[in-house]
Amino acid sequence: MPLRRPIDPAFPIEFQIGVDASPVVLVNIFTLSKDDEAAFLEAWKADAAFMKAQPGFISTQLHRAIGESPAHLNYAVWELTRDFQAAFTHPEFVAKLSAYPSSAVAMPHLFQRVAVPGICVA
Repeated sequence: MPLRRPIDPAFPIEFQIGVDASPVVLVNIFTLSKDDEAAFLEAWKADAAFMKAQPGFISTQLHRAIGESPAHLNYAVWELTRDFQAAFTHPEFVAKLSAYPSSAVAMPHLFQRVAVPGICVA
């Protein structure tokens, strides 16, 4: 199971999943050993397939850092926080976490879009 480290230690993912919001965006940054990248991708692929089948899932996209860094960023959109919470705490998903290599560190955080007049819409 990958180590989980909060982006904001004062408000980790365990607190965020209790906030009623819609829609929400999961941003999950992964750091890992370069030697573990293939195993990481297989584990993430299995997780993504599970999540894709869950109620409220909208989309996901995995990104890899440029250059020699094996860091990855996952961006996933969910209809409701409670949909994400149900999937994130589902026993089948939790069991899949053991497939991640031991060097993997996950930093998940939930976000909402922000309206900035003339720039972006909420």
